[in-house]
Amino acid sequence: MFMKRDVESGGGSERPLYPSMLENPQLRWSFIRKVYSILTFQLLLTIAVAAVVVFVRPIPHFIVSTTPGLVIYIILIFVPFITLCPLYYYHQKHPLNYFLLLIFTVTLAFSVGLTCAFTSGKIILESVILTTVVVFSLTLYTFFAARRGHDFNFLGPFLFGALLVLIVFSLIQILIPLGRFSLMIYGCLASLIFCGYIIYDTDNLIKRFTYDQYIWASVSLYLDVINLFLSLLTVFRAAAN
Repeated sequence: MFMKRDVESGGGSERPLYPSMLENPQLRWSFIRKVYSILTFQLLLTIAVAAVVVFVRPIPHFIVSTTPGLVIYIILIFVPFITLCPLYYYHQKHPLNYFLLLIFTVTLAFSVGLTCAFTSGKIILESVILTTVVVFSLTLYTFFAARRGHDFNFLGPFLFGALLVLIVFSLIQILIPLGRFSLMIYGCLASLIFCGYIIYDTDNLIKRFTYDQYIWASVSLYLDVINLFLSLLTVFRAAAN
């Protein structure tokens, strides 16, 4: 009798992730574990690639001091964004989706490593620690809030608008540098926006991403974490100068 009721309730003892949950909690938890496994691999690969760029000093010097290196750097900056288009289209096609994800992660990791190559180790460590604490805290908060019935889907339009403001702000910084103080404002604003995106995308992971969108869910969370790290790096670098 007990086994029959257990099968009818979802085939396991796992509780629903949110009050109105109609799907099988085990299937959703399995999907979440798969996404976080891919995300962990992406972050570890990013750390490995960035570490090579930082510690093998001829790499950043070649990129900065030579014309071919600068061309390579510009290409590597645009490759992740270009890769996102076919990755979105083929995110359900295995194994092409993993291959595109690998290209996306490695090229973006190279850019991150080059940024870190010209930053002091203390600032990098502070940014890594703060990013780790914030990501874990916001993830736990979102799961807890979802369990209590809170929904963060309303954040989507506000975050998109804030991201547009951030992009225009960054273009102004490139064309008309406004100094160290405005750079700190930019870093703080970006940090708050990507904290919001971590909550928003984690909420989507719990409720709205379908089971075949594991690649796109991983990419969303990966971009949130990387952008948060780079934003905090900007704040610490501006404060240190």
